[in-house]
Amino acid sequence: MKVLLLEGVKGLGHAGDVVEVKTGYAHNYLFRRNLAVEVTKDNMNVIEMRKKAREKEAEQRYLHAKEVATAIEGERFVFSAKAGSAGRLYGTVTNQNIADLVAEKGYDVDKRDIAMSEMIKTVGSHSVTIRLHPEVSVSFMLDVKADL
Repeated sequence: MKVLLLEGVKGLGHAGDVVEVKTGYAHNYLFRRNLAVEVTKDNMNVIEMRKKAREKEAEQRYLHAKEVATAIEGERFVFSAKAGSAGRLYGTVTNQNIADLVAEKGYDVDKRDIAMSEMIKTVGSHSVTIRLHPEVSVSFMLDVKADL
């Protein structure tokens, strides 16, 4: 019996795949758990429409990420933190601090998407990279100032 997988099934296939399975396995396991449906013209059309909608949504996220990347790329962000006389910070500049700083400018960024080559513990300019999308990354300079 041919079935259309609605979700990925280990050892069988991914969502959207058409696979051949035994009738008992389809009726007793796949259909009861809403993991698959029988292959019909209507079901194929529904799955195709869902696939197109997911692709369109992914394209929109990609375009939004590129738009945000071009806006952030030229900017310099300034962060003020308490520091000692030698320019060493009393703490570190965390990913959350950077995400909040970028959010103040109107760009929504998740702290888990921020990458730094090393922890920021000194006053000065530091390079920070944000991965907005699997295919879009942007780097910018963060100026850390001593707050007296």
